[in-house]
Amino acid sequence: MPTLTQIREWYDLPLTTLIFRAQTVHHRHQDPAGVQLCTLQSIKTGRCPENCAYCPQSAHHETGLEDVPLMDADDILVKAKQAREGGASRFCMGAAWREVRDGPQFDSVLRSVAGVSAMGLEVCCTLGMLTQNQAERLKEAGCRVYNHNLDTSREYYPQIISSRCYDDRLQTLERVRAAGLEVCSGGILGMGETVEDRLKLIAELSALDPHPDSVPINALVPVAGTPLAEQAPVDPFEFVRIIAVARLAMPKAIVRLSAGRTEMSEEMQALCYLAGANSIFLGEKLLTTPNPAATEDLQLLRRLGLHALDPEAARQIHAASTACELEPAR
Repeated sequence: MPTLTQIREWYDLPLTTLIFRAQTVHHRHQDPAGVQLCTLQSIKTGRCPENCAYCPQSAHHETGLEDVPLMDADDILVKAKQAREGGASRFCMGAAWREVRDGPQFDSVLRSVAGVSAMGLEVCCTLGMLTQNQAERLKEAGCRVYNHNLDTSREYYPQIISSRCYDDRLQTLERVRAAGLEVCSGGILGMGETVEDRLKLIAELSALDPHPDSVPINALVPVAGTPLAEQAPVDPFEFVRIIAVARLAMPKAIVRLSAGRTEMSEEMQALCYLAGANSIFLGEKLLTTPNPAATEDLQLLRRLGLHALDPEAARQIHAASTACELEPAR
């Protein structure tokens, strides 16, 4: 586990050196040209009781977002089939809930999970907090991955969310791991946090034992009506540096270039791949925010000589690779 001091030293390296180190680690532990293609589907939209300052789905913010009740399992399966035909190997289902509640709606989600898994897609869910029993039921239904982001550093977290605490999120991740699910957890850059907050987020994630299997790194998408509507975009090179540091700190993780890509140039996205990002979301929306068209993404991957990552092949690479040991930068 890297220390915060080591993570700072990595971050402060000349960008060329930082990317070289990240590429060295990426080649050692991953398919260096493979990119995991995922699709994220909002299966229940809006009226979330949480007060996350960045989120248009929060009931605390007037964003004009249309509330949509939980989708029927059959409709979700149609979306999953479309995602598979579009090249995705992982289908992620997100519901705007504070926490999972037992009952007919959760039962419907479990049916959807089973149906999507039967299609041969990896299933990921992001449904809010959940109990140990609920995590185990998701696993039994065929869910492979559970997403629950830490969002930012422990210190900055209260400036973004007050309806739950940081340890609530960590407890959910503990339950997910105990149930045998893969952990997907990352954060959002550009919410007014400092560089130090970003580095502390990476330190917090890399302190999880084992590391998260997937680490989504999002750039804030400011939405009118939310408290962060006027936030300036995160600096592109600062964003790339965090991608590289995440790759160094968590060598075997899938580092996902997530929200905010509509505002990124192709050159910036290429730098992110070079820095160690190896996953993206396909589809025109990420829950409720814009995302590049899948055709644009696939064209860029072809131009860069990259290809869709075979998830099982990636796991074999991970299993065969040795632990990364990097000395702190001098």
